[in-house]
Amino acid sequence: MQSALYVALSAQVALSNRLETVSRNISNMNTSGYRADEIKFSELVSKAGQDKVAYASTGEMFISRQFGGLTKTDNPLDVAIEGEAWFAIRTPEGVAYTRDGRMEMDANGALKTVNGYDVLDAGGLPILLDPEGGAPHIDQTGEILQGDGGAGAIGLFLIDDDAQLTRTDNSGVVPDKPARPVQDFTTNGIRQGYVEGANINPIREMTKLIMITRAFESATSMIDASNQTQETAIRELGETS
Repeated sequence: MQSALYVALSAQVALSNRLETVSRNISNMNTSGYRADEIKFSELVSKAGQDKVAYASTGEMFISRQFGGLTKTDNPLDVAIEGEAWFAIRTPEGVAYTRDGRMEMDANGALKTVNGYDVLDAGGLPILLDPEGGAPHIDQTGEILQGDGGAGAIGLFLIDDDAQLTRTDNSGVVPDKPARPVQDFTTNGIRQGYVEGANINPIREMTKLIMITRAFESATSMIDASNQTQETAIRELGETS
């Protein structure tokens, strides 16, 4: 009976973590370029006497790399990535990477994110446009043309598949391995006038939320039943002593 109680308790902890993750995904389903949080669970086996008991781990969180859908905006400073690359931005905490391509030009011509961070080129430097030069044209490689000349290029960077990503504010991430500038633009490129949405399926996440809530209630019922059985056994033992 004790084993059943511990299994139910471990399930509650795992489900609580999963519930927090799903709730965070739902709250960010309209955040441009947001990559969903996922949890990978493993089974922990404990051997007590002759019996093996499997417990649920608390789960290992990771950020999904699946693409979000593209929405056409026709805004010349909105850009979306086709492929696995990321934009580089400079935040107060350092360089981060994002799929949110909503950009703005400030009064001095600096290319910024909508949150006010510098957008960087392939060399990690800020990009300066001509504030009087009109709407820029941005090609697949990120090259920016404004008026009759070039005005720099938006950097695209690749992050290794096995790199661990730490989330920054909004849709930004920081990898534990250095990102590499894109060299081959046949599989990675920019589409001007589009924005990538979050890679979150609202119906799927709401379904998860319902299933997790029900599972949590079942685990709670199991714990209550186990406690009641123990209390009954202790009371009956006391009456016979």
